[in-house]
Amino acid sequence: MKKVLVVLVMGMMMFSLSACETMKGLGQDIEDGGEWVQEKAS
Repeated sequence: MKKVLVVLVMGMMMFSLSACETMKGLGQDIEDGGEWVQEKAS
């Protein structure tokens, strides 16, 4: 039972870390898109 709990906790930690990286990448993509629009508007 203890091993199953440890595996579940480690899995949740890996999932949360990957989600943070995904959101960070999404924010950078949106920022790059905004900069492109600003350049084209100028």
